[in-house]
Amino acid sequence: MAKDNKFKVLFLIAAIYDFLLGAIFLFFYKPIYSMFNIVLPAYPMYLQMSAAFVFAMGFGYYFIYKNLYRNIDLVKLGIAYKIFYSAWAGYFFFKGLAHVTFFYFVLFDLVFLVFFIMFLKYAKKDARYLKWK
Repeated sequence: MAKDNKFKVLFLIAAIYDFLLGAIFLFFYKPIYSMFNIVLPAYPMYLQMSAAFVFAMGFGYYFIYKNLYRNIDLVKLGIAYKIFYSAWAGYFFFKGLAHVTFFYFVLFDLVFLVFFIMFLKYAKKDARYLKWK
């Protein structure tokens, strides 16, 4: 159970991170872009839609925090999200098509990805996982 609590804290941190990141980029993208000297997108709707999605993922991580095993499929979704975002944003950064600021988010997401995978491996050994598998 002590390890469960550590993973619960992890998913609570992930929820708070996504809530804050999503909300900040949804409502305050102009000053953030200005602060980092990033050119504003021609159509901010795409940025705001992405920010809203990140915010929504925060709910998923919060649900995992509330019940690790019942929401195991959300962990799998979180893993997929972290893989796709990290790969896509990393690709654009290394091609010189993305600002370094977005690469920092890749690094954070890779850390979360490792811990999410660790939790999934840990959970698969528990009978509570099988109930919701």
